[in-house]
Amino acid sequence: MGKQVEKKDDEKALDFGVTGFFSFIFVYALRVNFSVAIVCMVKSLNSSSSSNISDINETSSTCSGKAAEQAVFNQHAEFEWEKQIQSTLLASFFYGYIVTQIPGGYLSDRFGGRRVFGTAMAVACVCTLVMPVCARVSVVLVYVLRVLLGLATGVSFPSMQSMWGRWAPPLERSRLVTVSYLGTMFGSVGTFASSGYLCEYGFDNGWGSIFYITGGLACIWVIVWFILVRDTPSDHPWISEAERDYINNSIEYDNTKRSSTVPWIEIAKSPAVMACITAHVCNNWINYTLLTSLPAFMKAVLKFNIKSNGVLSAVPYLCQAVSGFGVGQMADLIRSKQFLSTTGTRRLWNSIAFLGAGAFLIGTGFVSCDQRNIAVAFLSIAVMFTGFSRAGYVVNHVDFGPKYAGVLYGITNTFATVPGMVAPIVAGALTPNDTQEEWRNVFYVCAAFCVVGMVVFGFFSSGEIQEWAKDREEIIIEKPALDKDTKL
Repeated sequence: MGKQVEKKDDEKALDFGVTGFFSFIFVYALRVNFSVAIVCMVKSLNSSSSSNISDINETSSTCSGKAAEQAVFNQHAEFEWEKQIQSTLLASFFYGYIVTQIPGGYLSDRFGGRRVFGTAMAVACVCTLVMPVCARVSVVLVYVLRVLLGLATGVSFPSMQSMWGRWAPPLERSRLVTVSYLGTMFGSVGTFASSGYLCEYGFDNGWGSIFYITGGLACIWVIVWFILVRDTPSDHPWISEAERDYINNSIEYDNTKRSSTVPWIEIAKSPAVMACITAHVCNNWINYTLLTSLPAFMKAVLKFNIKSNGVLSAVPYLCQAVSGFGVGQMADLIRSKQFLSTTGTRRLWNSIAFLGAGAFLIGTGFVSCDQRNIAVAFLSIAVMFTGFSRAGYVVNHVDFGPKYAGVLYGITNTFATVPGMVAPIVAGALTPNDTQEEWRNVFYVCAAFCVVGMVVFGFFSSGEIQEWAKDREEIIIEKPALDKDTKL
């Protein structure tokens, strides 16, 4: 067990983390591109109406979001979708997303996440590539494509979590899982930042190029995924024998075997599962509110034009990426040095995540467009704090139930998808006039979810493997203790 894996090229667990990182870049590129694209797809100003332009010049005189900027932005808009339609379109993704969480986790645990993830991403690519054509035919087709996209990408997190349950040694889980999920933030950053410029300068009337470019690059990645990835260390053709043995001996169960049975009753009664569900729901309310509504807030309240809007909407997620990466390293260091138990570590970072995010979101609601740089800073810090949850509930499934990590994440993410369906509609209902006071209420709701998630996870979470998650088919043989000097 003390044998080290010396060659960096043989560190396939870390390689898989990097592969997962790029995978989630494209998962989120396909998810969030519509949030920016819809801002420049929909006509919000009649540029031929001089009276409207005059009115906006008067009301926006204290901010730099002038009517001239908005007129340039709107020259690419093609659709006259009301605010309610826009909110429903943003939410429709989650009507499909919620359906495939548990099936995706079960199929991945049973048959392997490689095929489940790769096939689903191929479907998501097709839905993205045909979006511009279908949008010009009928808004109904946009609803259909958004639902299909949700169905496809709904398996991404459960399948990846299932694979980490077979790849990640216990004392390196925070680091490895965090690396792979950093892709979600970079996917948001890259898509938000580039989409604003594509709206203005891209081909196919600007907004159409967003879907063609993100969909085309994701198609290429699907091919790379099937070439590089295997379900378990034992299946990988290029892994060293030393690393394969180290990982297989470190995992708390026989990861070379798969079971068709799932302890559903024990899972339903588990306080650890309930804690993860609650934290997941509360965190996703914040994330989905910002993910779907942040560009609209930047435009309506802070008066940023579309080019600035896309870049500045990306800044908070860049901060989240930095915090998510750093906290993964610190969490594993705290656990390996035995400063805190796994349970204590998960609770600590989750509490910091919710407390910081809630405080700075409330602060954002009180900053006017005259001080919009402060508002961007507050939003960035709030989203940065949510990145700390990567060492909290996000990786916790693999702690207490590694054998069923795919199903467990599917269960918690099923509940946590409800905010994706509801939060954009609630945000739209709370902001009929897009005033600062109305948007303040949106942030109050987010802060309330922060408090609930912090309290419940703080009392009921667990970082220890549960009895129902251990091997049942054979007698469990006591494995040697992990060697602290063993590295991947």
